[in-house]
Amino acid sequence: MNMTIEQARALMHEWTESPALRVHMECVAACMGAYASKLEPGETDRWIVAGLLHDFDYEKHPDASEHPTVGVAHLESLGVDKEILTAILGHAPYTGVARESAMAKTLFAVDELSGFIVACAKVRPEGVETLQAKSVRKKLKDKSFAAAVSREDIAEGIEDMRGLVKPADDEAFASEHIQFCIDAIRAERERLGV
Repeated sequence: MNMTIEQARALMHEWTESPALRVHMECVAACMGAYASKLEPGETDRWIVAGLLHDFDYEKHPDASEHPTVGVAHLESLGVDKEILTAILGHAPYTGVARESAMAKTLFAVDELSGFIVACAKVRPEGVETLQAKSVRKKLKDKSFAAAVSREDIAEGIEDMRGLVKPADDEAFASEHIQFCIDAIRAERERLGV
């Protein structure tokens, strides 16, 4: 089954009441769509669906013994394709599911980072409007800021993306990846209220 973006969003809303968690999944979906346009044109909708649904079961099943496996089992029962299911499982390192596809690597690389970008935007008067990668990188060094966000996962995700994107300048790539995600979220800021 090729789940549409509208179907994925409806399912996410059915399972998730928290506005903040909904915004997180929408931000991840925005980043996924932007990267799909760059890495797998023609697959954008599927990548957005993966972003919208990666945490859709988290509110009801926050424990690592259930998230994201409960959600993935439900998606599998709906006939959602295996690549999306594997990407969702792989975004949680504790599942042990390898991130092999470009979709899976990207989902992991934008998940924690998009949450951190939103946290950075919330402490700025202009929100994400004028946020730059330099500011995000500075906040990443402050371990007390958004302390629940895994800096290790963000760094690992950057390395995963470096392998996919193969940048000309390795030194600048972390900032480029961060800015790419900021720009993707910024493009949706009015709808998301970020």
